[in-house]
Amino acid sequence: MDYTEPQFFRVMQYAARADRDVVDMVSGNPDWDPPEGLRDGLRDYAEAPADDYQYPPSVGLTPLRDEIAARRGVDRNRVLITNGAGEANHLAMTGGLHHFDGNEILLTDPVYPYYAGRANFVGADISFVPVDERNRLRPADVRAAASEETAVIVVNSPNNPTGAVYDADAMAAFAAIAEEYDALLLSDEVYDHFDYAGRFSSALHADSDHVVATNSFSKTMAITGLRVGYAIFPPEDGPTGELLERARTQHMLTNVTGSRPAQYAVLRALKTTSPDYYADCRRRLEERVDDFCAALAEAGAEYNRPDGGFYVMARFPDFPGSFENVYELVDEAGVAGMPGEAFGESRRDWIRFALVTPRVDEAAERLANYFE
Repeated sequence: MDYTEPQFFRVMQYAARADRDVVDMVSGNPDWDPPEGLRDGLRDYAEAPADDYQYPPSVGLTPLRDEIAARRGVDRNRVLITNGAGEANHLAMTGGLHHFDGNEILLTDPVYPYYAGRANFVGADISFVPVDERNRLRPADVRAAASEETAVIVVNSPNNPTGAVYDADAMAAFAAIAEEYDALLLSDEVYDHFDYAGRFSSALHADSDHVVATNSFSKTMAITGLRVGYAIFPPEDGPTGELLERARTQHMLTNVTGSRPAQYAVLRALKTTSPDYYADCRRRLEERVDDFCAALAEAGAEYNRPDGGFYVMARFPDFPGSFENVYELVDEAGVAGMPGEAFGESRRDWIRFALVTPRVDEAAERLANYFE
């Protein structure tokens, strides 16, 4: 698969050109409302004095970093506010390649295509570690693939696209492998609020100088357009402290800083949003998972029931997950998903569906009718 160009837009553009109604199950844009506190924060900011419309600190608003640090149990100085989790992952990847001796990035197969695209973009060598039959990345397989050439190991939990969630033992094992091979473990935890199995554990709990954890509020608060993410780096006074210093510099040279009103609104939402908001979001998605998987079973499809996130992968009889077949589903069934081949080799026969649409039941019925 060629990861030099974004693959998602190929399907999204094809679906947009279709001459029929299409249920979009390609993109991961939440379809529910953000917390009311976030809207309140934006309203209040509109009346802020002129000084508040100027540059915020490049590393992010201090009160927001304080809030994140308190929630994650780390020192504030380790927190860098970024332009979404995408920039956070980019800073971690490039930092790992610069700091450690190797030039290889280990990725899972199937892989979220942007990880592979970013690794290509920065000129890294890429190796893929296939998941097991339960869609999980086994530490033993990562250790077997790692070498002195490995600079970065990327783990995403809860996972896009498989829905796998890794517990504390697994994350500790991944961190130990990074330490053993003098590499960086990049742990993308953007779906941490969507853990249905109660298994999720942050890589930060491994308490390792070889771990960078990234996250954002895009999915958690349904605000993909506000672009507020963050990275938590190892302590600056530790053996890998250069990672944080370099990330701050690279972030400043690239973006100068992030959006001040967006950070302000996120902070307001963090301080005012009840746990019920997040629980309601999880319940909504669990119901969609139940309904969609039941419909897939009726359609004779094989599927993974995700332990986290909001994606389901399915395999239909004699219908591989190619771009051509996905286009056929758009034209003939009116449902747009992502082809498995876009995520690598191990699940190329599958198709990934994003359940962030109120039309999940309608999409499931269309698929069942098409494959009956």
